[in-house]
Amino acid sequence: MALHTKRLLHLFFFFGVIYPLTSLDFSSKIPNEQLVEELLDSMTDEDILGQVFMLGYMGETASEVIMDWITEKKIGGIKIFGWNANDLSVLADTIGNMQDGALNTEFKIPLIIATDQEGGWVRHIKGETSITPGNLALGASGIPYDSYMTGLYIGQELRRLGINMNFAPTVDVYLNPLADVIGPRAFSQDPIQTGSLGTAFFKGMEEAAVISTAKHFPGHGNADEDSHGTLPVIPSTLDFLESHDLIPYKMMIKEGLPAIMVGHLAFPNITENMKPASLCPIFLKDILRDEMNYEGLVITDDLVMQGARYNNRSLPEVCETALRAGSDILLISRNPDVHEEIWQYLIKLMKVDPGFAQDVRTAASRVLKIKAKYLKRPDHVPFHPSSVGIKEDIPGRDSKEFFFGQAARSTTLVRQSVIPVPFNSTALICGLYSDFRRQGEAMFEGSSLKIPYSFDNNEKWDVISRIRQRAEDYDFIIFSLSRYQDLYILKELEDLAEKIIVLSSLTPVYLNDLPWVRDAVAVYGSGKDSYQSGFAAIRGDFFPRGRLPVDFIHDLHAQ
Repeated sequence: MALHTKRLLHLFFFFGVIYPLTSLDFSSKIPNEQLVEELLDSMTDEDILGQVFMLGYMGETASEVIMDWITEKKIGGIKIFGWNANDLSVLADTIGNMQDGALNTEFKIPLIIATDQEGGWVRHIKGETSITPGNLALGASGIPYDSYMTGLYIGQELRRLGINMNFAPTVDVYLNPLADVIGPRAFSQDPIQTGSLGTAFFKGMEEAAVISTAKHFPGHGNADEDSHGTLPVIPSTLDFLESHDLIPYKMMIKEGLPAIMVGHLAFPNITENMKPASLCPIFLKDILRDEMNYEGLVITDDLVMQGARYNNRSLPEVCETALRAGSDILLISRNPDVHEEIWQYLIKLMKVDPGFAQDVRTAASRVLKIKAKYLKRPDHVPFHPSSVGIKEDIPGRDSKEFFFGQAARSTTLVRQSVIPVPFNSTALICGLYSDFRRQGEAMFEGSSLKIPYSFDNNEKWDVISRIRQRAEDYDFIIFSLSRYQDLYILKELEDLAEKIIVLSSLTPVYLNDLPWVRDAVAVYGSGKDSYQSGFAAIRGDFFPRGRLPVDFIHDLHAQ
């Protein structure tokens, strides 16, 4: 029976009249495997292609253009970015409207609604959502239950908004101290600890009925560049990858990991070329599917990123290559004109190339299987979440207390000379982040000085001069070290070493450039809880028990 006549499977002919016998759609109460196959047999090429598209949109509400993609081309997913999420109530209503559009199509297939809510540094849905201490903090405390509860709380907040997929956890193994784009997003430099914490995190989100997506396969933690702006070249051999970066994925796949995001990363010692992993069947078919026996979804990192533009190919050609290589969902962030160009290119190719058409069908099958498994659960994410009561529901009950405790459990004493400081010590609080300065002023008698986000050489020396002028009025100078730019100022203050205490946040790797610093405490987030815990440790309110989750920090003065 030809593909287009299979729509008649559920019709009954009697005395020359065609009567509907059953209506096939996503809600049909038949086994999931059967449902997916019958849907695919009933769908046109256009219907099938739509399922492998995940698009972003501009603005806070769904434009007419994105609604047309949902209702006419029946795309499979939507990615929520930070610019879409300024108001949680508006976001919930917008997600509901988009799902309504999808559910009013012929087969009533709901959308995957995805975002990046890793915790810590990366948090696309802001507003009142939880500010967590981050993955590196989970590595410092080393407690899988903390990771499980972090995934659960994040998942519950996303679920309340109608978001059913999270591009988390990040399970890149923190192997290279120059991996700035990963840094505090990693759990640890230990692949087994990374796998353990990553598994716990995804199980927490699983409990919240949110689809976890581990990233960035096969591993971004040994890169010293950012794939948003270039193609990172990673020197790892296959043996090294097997014994380091792939271990977390092997552990999580055994536990039922539903989705993996593949990164735009080149491994010339493995592939003998500069093709990114996201476009390479060696990684997606030979290693991930055949060797690691992975059966879940493979999602590309955003294909507008520079790292995906292999050999200066056009974006439609890049999308074709990704699907042929074994990707299942094409993530394409924005620009409707480019979306249409990609669509026309791929649908024409499906009509003339049966092999490519089968690749797209295989990808769509995996998308539908994940949707059937997660979005037909009795506790599935509501397709039309209510915007009423969001402020009461987010953050979740008990989550604030939990994340404050987790921040304290992860706080790490890196170097110690005068810590804990004498009672009633005064301090000049110097740092970029307002939360850092506010918490410091609240806990120490003194005042604060803002370090600018960016500064030229003259401005740098002006800040240094102001710190020197005020230093004699305080017992200590507590300086926030959270980025490389902070070193430009701190390196000029070595003569004040007896007064300097560094409160490192995010990644502690920058302490390596300051061997003269005698006192340093590390926290791993940039929120109020992390800073409050760090200041409390300096003041001696508690003894920090966190352990550095990386061993390339020079803790020369620790006791």
